[in-house]
Amino acid sequence: MNEKPEYLIKNGKRLDGRKPEELREIKMRTGVVSNADGSAMVSFGKTKVIAAVYGPREVHPRHLLLPDRALLRAWYDMFSFSVEDRKRPGPGRREIEISKVLTEALRSVVFLEKFPRTAIDIFIAVVQADASTRVTGLNAAALALADAGIPMKDLVTAVSFGKVYDEKGKEHMVVDVFKPEDNWGLADVAYAVTPNFGEILLLQMDGNLTREELFTGKRMADEAVRKIYRQQVKALKDKYLEGLE
Repeated sequence: MNEKPEYLIKNGKRLDGRKPEELREIKMRTGVVSNADGSAMVSFGKTKVIAAVYGPREVHPRHLLLPDRALLRAWYDMFSFSVEDRKRPGPGRREIEISKVLTEALRSVVFLEKFPRTAIDIFIAVVQADASTRVTGLNAAALALADAGIPMKDLVTAVSFGKVYDEKGKEHMVVDVFKPEDNWGLADVAYAVTPNFGEILLLQMDGNLTREELFTGKRMADEAVRKIYRQQVKALKDKYLEGLE
């Protein structure tokens, strides 16, 4: 959708037919990259991300080695064909910024002190983009870490929320923002937490929200997080249940 639509929600339904609090169809699977120590694929609607974990392993370059803990690095990138207008290969400023944000969120949950003088590298590749790629990437990265057997205090569960307008110009909060809402919405927020502890690991906003709107969106996102977390747990269990069949 290249032209700004007249509205993003009408009669309580968004352009893709969802209610404001409704998530897109979510699919999750672990063990998708055979040569990785852990991996996962996560899709929210048309947004699809693959994450692969390598490590703990030797640190390169050596001067980055940390004597008391592991060096955790997350690398976020979008395939050239992941968007309608072909993206220039390689990470740009946006990808570098998102990589740093995701690295900090994941460092908060991994017991890095258990693996001193090593590196844990997480590669997050957006295969298809329809908005909410960084939160989808975080969900995939957390699953990949768990699949690799990396000890964590909790999973990371993430979702987006935002503000859109209806046919009468009234504003509404919605969760799991997709492309038209990302392009033409009034605000969007990337949100990630530890689902069992409620620790906020990521809160990035583009646009403007009032205090009341922010807390309304957060309440909707917290409910969505519970649903996403259940699917993360199921994806991890399914891999091992399949092995028992």
